[in-house]
Amino acid sequence: MEMRAKQDIEIGDDITPPLLPLSFSLHDSFLSSHCSSCFSPLSFPPLPHHYGSLYCSAPCSSSHSPISSSSAESFLPLTCPRSSDLRTALRLLLSLPSTCPHLHRFTNGLLTNYLKLTSSPEFAAQIRQGAIAMAAARKLRKGLSLDQSDDVLLEEAVLCLVVTNAVEVQDESGRSLGIAVYDPSFSWINHSCSPNACYRFIVSPPNATSFGEDSGSALLIVPSVSEENFGVCSCSEYNKGTEGYKYGPKIMVRSIKRIKKGEEVCVSYTDLLQPKAMRQSYLWFNHQFTCSCSRCTVFPSTFVDHALEEILASNPSFSSAGLDLNLYRDEANKKLSHYVDETITEFLLVGDPESCCKKLESVLEGGFHVEQLESEDGKSRLNCKFHPFNHIALNSYMTLASAYRIRSSDFLAFQSKTDESQLKAFEMSRISAGYSLLLAGATHDLFCSESSLIVSAVNFWKQAGESLLTIAGSSVWNLLGLPKSELSTVVKYKCSECSLMDIFGAKSILNQAERTNFENISSDFLACVRSASPKFWRFLIHGCHYLETFKDPFDFRWLAHAHCVAEDVDFIKEDSNCEHHAEWYTNARTHIYKVGMHCLVYGVILAHICYGQNSHLTTHVLNHVENFVH
Repeated sequence: MEMRAKQDIEIGDDITPPLLPLSFSLHDSFLSSHCSSCFSPLSFPPLPHHYGSLYCSAPCSSSHSPISSSSAESFLPLTCPRSSDLRTALRLLLSLPSTCPHLHRFTNGLLTNYLKLTSSPEFAAQIRQGAIAMAAARKLRKGLSLDQSDDVLLEEAVLCLVVTNAVEVQDESGRSLGIAVYDPSFSWINHSCSPNACYRFIVSPPNATSFGEDSGSALLIVPSVSEENFGVCSCSEYNKGTEGYKYGPKIMVRSIKRIKKGEEVCVSYTDLLQPKAMRQSYLWFNHQFTCSCSRCTVFPSTFVDHALEEILASNPSFSSAGLDLNLYRDEANKKLSHYVDETITEFLLVGDPESCCKKLESVLEGGFHVEQLESEDGKSRLNCKFHPFNHIALNSYMTLASAYRIRSSDFLAFQSKTDESQLKAFEMSRISAGYSLLLAGATHDLFCSESSLIVSAVNFWKQAGESLLTIAGSSVWNLLGLPKSELSTVVKYKCSECSLMDIFGAKSILNQAERTNFENISSDFLACVRSASPKFWRFLIHGCHYLETFKDPFDFRWLAHAHCVAEDVDFIKEDSNCEHHAEWYTNARTHIYKVGMHCLVYGVILAHICYGQNSHLTTHVLNHVENFVH
């Protein structure tokens, strides 16, 4: 089963109108804080230990509560695992016809994967236990009890359908609020690790203005199915969803590449910044299939997949021994990965940002030593470090940017507001911005080779831009003899090297002609920020030994030498005679502001392609830029 384009589709076009779900449910942790109908946050404080449905308005209640009460979900055990799956399946059961001739294959036009999941070691027990709990709840609602001989085939099939087709519904911050099952207009869209489309959710209360919603969008894809392989399935039946849902988390699909008429439309089910082995493992464990897309099957691996796993090894005498270096790289990779994963997990659970920074920077900078066995030349040691594009390095940059930002905030909160403490907090904010910019630059390099990474690039450029503008607007510059008014001459400016600020000034963000010319816009943007970065980069990262090994956050051509060597940094140190360096600081601050603006506006352009001009993310970034300007 698949969906294909019924016409040529340009980059940044809506492929579907907003689609309401067939069935959906909040995760347990959000039942007390979010509306069970539209998934919007409730206006009253969360109710502790509440597991029923709550609503934000009378329309949501009247739309959803009859289905919720009829589904028997209130009779599910409170300790039932993956209860959002069971609630979604119970609600979906209400829409089924009295007879289902292809229960093992299709229900409501959706593939159930019944035979595969009920014979899978990962899912069989979960499906069986969940189906028994659902059947027992339905019996209890009728005042009956479940007998061991009762058939739970229907419950098993519908739960398999949910496991196969449900998608995690995320809010604007990326939190997973719950799950939803959509009709084949979305559910028949297959996965690819190099997709040509992405999707977004529209979560809003009734009568609210929904970001990015255009009810006039047409469905630009048509279903394609092989009856020989899947049996009879009438695609005209796939819109028979749960009648009565007027509200709920809507989904829209949008193109991120040009798609030709008849070409299959694909989205991603997993994190595309993971290497092939991790993507395949995730897809098999969660979806029970092995990806055979072009990115996964090409040999040798693509540049992106090679870089995401690359370990830099140094020691000429070690490599000259004629042994297989890949064996040692694999050993180092496992140990480095384990250490970094433990550190990040500890940071998320314990919340010690200073310890996290020390541990991550220690392994990023020092790497891991592998000692070779005795040879004729004696023992030798191989030093292994993460390639800056390695997926673990990218994850570390993201974590370090967050940890330094938290350290800066905590330092100001718990220290007296002296000049010294403000400068120390400012140093941590600088380094946080440095990691955000390095993460954006590294991801952009990968994005240039694999354009489907655009969704990740959106968030990283947004974070880098916001971090840089926060630095540029900091009051700490006053301590360096530079009041904020010094930015007045550059707050509204035209860039002579690229067209980004002209696009932003036009308010249209990205018209059709500019989308067609997106590659040139992207190339001009990179050239522009690359020319500006040497004028502030060393100031931004001063004091962070690892970041100081990078001469430029956007230029990685030195990686061809396969080693990372810190160079002497001729830096003007912050001291009590800052007034002598006012001109230098002014220049650095001006370029921090300019690059920050460029990063944000470029993020707006990418967000427009992924989510549309009126999407929440696009609007958020635009407001951030305009608030800073005004």
